[in-house]
Formats: sequence, C-alpha cells, structure tokens
Amino acid sequence: MTGRPSNQPPPHPRRQVLVALGFGVAATALGSRLPERNADAERAGDGGTTAATGADGDTSGTTAEASDQLTAPPPMDDAGPELGPDHVFDLVIANGRVIDPESGFDGFLDVGIDGGIITAIAPPGLKARALIDASNQVVAPGFIDILSYEPNPFGIWFKAADGVTTNLAMHGVNNYANAFFADFEGKTPIHFGGAFHQHFLRGEDLGLQPEESPDAELLREFSELARFNIGNGFAGVAFSPEYSPGTSLEELDALAGVLAEVGHTAFFHVRYSDPEPPGTSLEAVDEVIALAERTGIAAHIEHIASTGGTFVMPETIARIESARAAGLDITADVYPYDFWATTLASYRFAGDWQGRYRLSYGDLQVGGTTQRLTAETFEQAQAENQLVAALGSIPEEDMQLALQTPWVFIGSDAIAEESQNNHPRASGTFSRVLGRYVRELGVLDLQTALRKMTIQPAQRVESMIPAMRRKGRLRRGADADIVVFNPDTIIDQATIEQPAAPSIGISHLLVDGQAVMADGELDRTKIVGRALKSA
Repeated sequence: MTGRPSNQPPPHPRRQVLVALGFGVAATALGSRLPERNADAERAGDGGTTAATGADGDTSGTTAEASDQLTAPPPMDDAGPELGPDHVFDLVIANGRVIDPESGFDGFLDVGIDGGIITAIAPPGLKARALIDASNQVVAPGFIDILSYEPNPFGIWFKAADGVTTNLAMHGVNNYANAFFADFEGKTPIHFGGAFHQHFLRGEDLGLQPEESPDAELLREFSELARFNIGNGFAGVAFSPEYSPGTSLEELDALAGVLAEVGHTAFFHVRYSDPEPPGTSLEAVDEVIALAERTGIAAHIEHIASTGGTFVMPETIARIESARAAGLDITADVYPYDFWATTLASYRFAGDWQGRYRLSYGDLQVGGTTQRLTAETFEQAQAENQLVAALGSIPEEDMQLALQTPWVFIGSDAIAEESQNNHPRASGTFSRVLGRYVRELGVLDLQTALRKMTIQPAQRVESMIPAMRRKGRLRRGADADIVVFNPDTIIDQATIEQPAAPSIGISHLLVDGQAVMADGELDRTKIVGRALKSA
C-alpha cells in the first residue's frame, strides 16, 4: 500500500546448509538483445559497457572504459584465494550472461557456488556436483525490495516469483523489533528486515490519534522506544506524516536525533501527495530536505511518483538534486505503475480528495475485484476500509522520469495478501521494470535497471545492516543470492483484478545458494531466508 491506516493490527504469529540438485533449463533464443557468445567473449568474459554506480547513482570505482576491460567481476576484498582447477563446486551456473551491477561487468562466465557463497566466477569448465544451464539467460544478483512490508507466508512467495531475494519492510513494520523477527525467522524463503514505524507505533505505544501531537514527555518516551527497537534489529525510522498529520516538527527532530546518534537513515512517506495548496508535494519534499539539513541524517523518499512528486516531478527532482549538490544524502524509490493504491479509511481520503488528486469516484477500483466505485458505493467501501487503486493518479511521464533519475531505486510498496485486496505491484514490480520499461519501451537499459534493483538498495542500507554488504553483488565472496531470467520473456502478470499473480520469465532463484525456484517452479520446502538485523 501507499500507506497503512493506524487501525491495522500488527502481524501474527537456520539457515540450512543444503546443496540444491537437479537443475537445468532449456535454452531459449533471445535475439539481438543478448550479446552473442563467441570464442573471444568466452576467453575475455567482457561485453559490458556500463559504469558501476553507488547507491546514489554516482559513478564510483570502475569507469565505463575500465569495465570494458574486466575479464570477471572483481572479488570481494576478503574473498580469499581462488580455488584450484580440481575443486568440485557444490553448484555451477553455466553458460549464462553474468551481470554484476556493482563493477559494471557484463559477459559470459560460469558461477561456482559452495554452500551459500559465490566462490568462483570464471571461464567455462568449472567442475560441479550440480549444474544449472543458464544458456541464453541473464545471471544477476537477486533483487532487493527496499520498500516492502512484513513477509507474510502468502505474499512472500510472489516476491520470490518476481526475483526478490531480500524483502525489506522499510515503509515500517507494524510491530516491535523482537516480535517481528521472532514472528518470521525460519519461516520465509527469502531474507527479511525492516524499519521502526513512526506512524504505527505512535498510536500503538503512545496512544496518540493520527492528528494528535506528542508532548515533551511522550517525545522522550518515543525516542527511547525507537532507540530500543533499533538496538534490537530495526534499520532506521520510517515516517508517515501524511497518515499521522499530527506529526510535529519536534517529533521529526526527536526521532532524527536518534538516527543521528546511530548513523541510521530516515525513510519518508512524505506529508503531502498533490500540488494543490494548502500543503503541496513540493512543501513535503522541502520538509525532508530541511530535516536532513538540520540534523545531518540521510533520508530516503518512498514511492516518489505517488507521494512528493505527483504532477510536479521535474520540480521535485530539481529540488532534491540541489540538496544533493549541497552535500545532503537523499535518495528515493519508485514503482513502475501509473496509479497508486491505499485504504479508504486513511487520511489520504480525508477532505477534498477528488480535487487534490484529480480523481472521481469512478477512478477508484477495489483491489482484487472489477468493481469501480460510485458516490453510492464509496461510503460502504470506506466503512469496510477497502484498498482501492486510483486509476490514472500518476502521470506516466512523471513515473518514467523518476525511473530514469540515477538516485531513484525500485521498490514495490506492497506485499500480496490472501484477501487479494491489493495493488499488482505486490507481485509484479521487478519483472515489470525489466519486461515493460527495459525490453518493450527502452526507458532504461538492462544494467541501469539491475543497479536500481540490487546494488543501489544494498548500498543504501548496508551501513545499518552489515549483512547487506554481501548482497546486491555478483562477485566472488558475495552471498549466493542469485536470479536467473530470460530478458526476452520476463514480465509481470499481476493486475488490479488479480494482484497475486506470479511473474514469468525467471527460471531460477537462489537464496544462500539454495534453489527457492528451479526451472520456473517454486520449491515451497525451501524456507531458507534469514533475518537481516541492524548492527
């Protein structure tokens, strides 16, 4: 969802070292989009032309020219010596187009895996106990969803089917840290973590209504609560002032003070989502910039096309660019759809929502159904707190501009639920970027899109969550969280009517070297995801 209502309840109630066996995938012709594999490419392992970028989109380390000369992705600093020619790997991914978004490497090599670690990226010929034939497919780091929610046992499998190996609930967890990690550890196929949720916990713990502001004593209590939960594994604080309009400047500063102490990031669903005064998207973005400037914290703006940039994306990007040029650490994410969705009882539907969002009743479709609302049915749907998709609520050009902005990553802002009352982004975000916006429309090139799904979100959170320093990379010594997909067929299938529909075109998904998906089929016995906690 774009946000959570304050009355939503909290979620209810090891790593296995197994070698995945029995892999294999039929070769599928890709045409001109996949570089031709020839003897020179096999010897050199090159073919990439894109520079590596950091989390904020700036080129760092390898230049485009240098990446052209790479014969393999450089190993992690502590990867250790290369293994000898007689080593037999637990698993080898052979014949694939290997892309490491961190270094910019793009070429044909084999990937050797032992346990949960990538232990070789080398020319063909690695010996293996088990083999994945990745002919005519891309081998990339598993996708990192930086803007998801709690990894419920229904929706998490649709994340896996969309190529996600790490599910980060950075929009905020509707629970306390200890309970959250206890609820899901040992129960998910992919890794998970999350942020302290200011909006939820100000109501759950402080007893505040969304429109109420805390006094000085409650602010001290709230700061201690945030500090305690960050100390128990949460990464950063997720703010949602649009859903808690009582969020005061003092509240922002108090929690930002905690973040400054521990070096964590603020994640923002900003205060306003439209260009109409009083209260505009640009004012909301200015509030985040001012907070970062006052306190020195890093800030990340969530779903910028639906909140903060709607109808004013060029101006929003210009303001953030100016702040970044002044030395502030501000990034954002976006999902690849031209409509948002949220629950009708939330503050987003308070007052003149039609005028603010330029919508009518007929633009609202109940998630998981074909029902369009009318003036007569709106009241009942609001009483039931239905989630509705607001059709046409995001200009396509705004969303595409955000996609093309170097410091904007990909994040879903949803996870599927059994009720099906959801947005299709819950299941199709990553495959939609690769299928529609890379292959069909050419809005992004493949390397850029993969950076936005892997290394950039990893770098955004790795100072808070040390385990992320080995994710989002395809390098020797990195975690074997890997997706294998066909760039000619990958696409989303989820719709408003059927938001829980698996993506297609992904053949294999490895989490810690174990096959959560093999030959396009999920293995629901592989519950191998780990809790990713802050240091």
